[in-house]
Amino acid sequence: MAECYGWQDLLNFAGRAGNFYPGQCDYFGGGTVLPQAIGWVIVVAFGAVFTLFTSLALWLDSRFTAHSGSSEAYTTAGRSVKAGLTACDIVSKWTWAATLLQSSNVAYKYGVSGPFWYAAGATIQVLLFAIMAVEIKRKAPTCHTVLEVVRARWGTVAHLTFLVFCLLTNIIVTSMLILGGAAVVNGLTGMNIFAAAFLLPVGVMFYTAQGGLKASYVASWANTGAILIALVVFGMMTYASGKYPVGSIGAVWENLQDVAGFKPVANNKEGSYLTMWSLNGLVFGIINVIGNFGTVFVDQSYWQGAIGAKPSATYKGYLLGGLCWFAVPFTMATSMGLAARAMNLPVTIAESNAGLIPAAVAQELLGAGGGFLLMLQLWMAVTATANSEQLAVASLIAYDVYRTYINPKATGKQMVFVSRVMVCVYAVLSGILAIVLMRIGLSLGWVYLFMGIMIGSAVMPIAFSITWKNCSAAGAVCGAVSGLIGALITWIVVAKSTTGELTIATLGGDFPMLAGNVVAIGLSGLVCVVISLIKPQNYDWALMKEIPTIEDDSNAMMEDTDSAALDRAIKWTWMTGGVLTLVLVIAWPLLALPAGVFSKAYFTMWIVIALTWGFAAMCVCLFMPWYESRRHVGRIFKGIFSGEVFKAKPVRADVGASPIMTKG
Repeated sequence: MAECYGWQDLLNFAGRAGNFYPGQCDYFGGGTVLPQAIGWVIVVAFGAVFTLFTSLALWLDSRFTAHSGSSEAYTTAGRSVKAGLTACDIVSKWTWAATLLQSSNVAYKYGVSGPFWYAAGATIQVLLFAIMAVEIKRKAPTCHTVLEVVRARWGTVAHLTFLVFCLLTNIIVTSMLILGGAAVVNGLTGMNIFAAAFLLPVGVMFYTAQGGLKASYVASWANTGAILIALVVFGMMTYASGKYPVGSIGAVWENLQDVAGFKPVANNKEGSYLTMWSLNGLVFGIINVIGNFGTVFVDQSYWQGAIGAKPSATYKGYLLGGLCWFAVPFTMATSMGLAARAMNLPVTIAESNAGLIPAAVAQELLGAGGGFLLMLQLWMAVTATANSEQLAVASLIAYDVYRTYINPKATGKQMVFVSRVMVCVYAVLSGILAIVLMRIGLSLGWVYLFMGIMIGSAVMPIAFSITWKNCSAAGAVCGAVSGLIGALITWIVVAKSTTGELTIATLGGDFPMLAGNVVAIGLSGLVCVVISLIKPQNYDWALMKEIPTIEDDSNAMMEDTDSAALDRAIKWTWMTGGVLTLVLVIAWPLLALPAGVFSKAYFTMWIVIALTWGFAAMCVCLFMPWYESRRHVGRIFKGIFSGEVFKAKPVRADVGASPIMTKG
């Protein structure tokens, strides 16, 4: 039997012009706030508009930049992207539909601990990946994909093994994007959910196929800016608008106290939404930490971003991007997820798991305008990550399948053609896959918790491929495979032993998912280390610099000054990434525990931190890329006003082109 919220008027607030009634079971059962046509406009027309915007930006850039249509430029964007745009790229590709939707879901279910554990548990991976980003610039400056590193180091068997894991990661991430996006489009507009699932990735493929990684960087600035502006608007509407029954920090605090008496949180201190003493929140946090290592370290799009960055900007961009991204789930969910409880909205857990909490709150706070703003924010999030995932899959197929096993003598032109074809093929197939998952009955929340079980076992071996010279091929492959098998067995056994049955619902429980995630990464690391210690490889890192480029790319060959700077940067990155990780997952939550159930003053401090962090992230991502590239952007605008832009011709060069906002 479906869950019934059983709404009661605790706050003298009937919502949606008095449409709530005692005993109401759900929120979205009574129609939509936006007409269906709006859904079609955003899903279809926005794709065309964004393609035109990206194409125009690339065309303007080509008038004033040494331009090349080479495969190196298509895949690596000239290896010259600066820190500000690298940070925007990290925020855009790490902001999934789940970041906006699932984070609000855990806030709704667990209270203040949910947004914190979502943000902290998924930020540390990016902070620690900064180490990988510096290492790949130091040790494999000419590579195009992480699997080229794996093959150069461990050979064909390991290459094929981790190719499966990398592609599986891209498939899972893309599926979550589409599942969450389609559910909200359907909930807000009534647009057919299967049509939305199919069309969301298709709308992105045109500009991705056209411009490659350069187009992805150009789009990332616009995507990130729109996402963060909307986030700040929702935060201010929740805590500073005066809109009943929320509109101030004090009102939200008081309402959460009242609602906890009606709908207390299981396993939270005093059943409160205002405490970090939350067992389920902690369990989710552990799952989140482990599962998200896989979706960063095993995702080619993050390695591609590191490859595309300037050596001097790599670690700065990834550390800054991680800190800016923290604000997205933390500020968004602390606003929208808690607001849903503070307004006593009759949203069921099924609706929450489908990612519909922000949709309900946006309707209540801003009416039809709120629904439209959320859809725009969500579309930006879906397209921001979808273009990165499409390009990642295209690069893996082009470089690690086509060039490696089908046509080793492939030309640059052939590589670009294969990449463009695969962008389009994967966009269509990912839409179909999302429809299949919906028919099976898998929700966004279920897939989010499950991802670590499937890909977590590849994390340690891939990290070791670029950091530990004694890790052997046997250790890497055995670790990855044994970790996956052990995780699946543990997941099923725990679900069966704790519930007595195996269903989608029981397999999606917190403790089976937790056990499977822990075994995936733990067993894999243990097996990999033990086998490698028994028979170490003692790899010579100099051999990795022999990975060939297809066409000349002078930016791939670092100068001595770059190498020396990276040697210093790696030490600083280890220290900074480690300290920030300890602060986020150990120090911060421990310092919040003595507060117990938050007082109004403590909650005020918590909210001020969340809102300030969100505003600061917005300013950094909006303005830093322009400031870093002010001279190059100034030349473009000067050329537009003088008419020079319409006379200049693209300059053919043998090196990869630098994307817009990469020149000083």
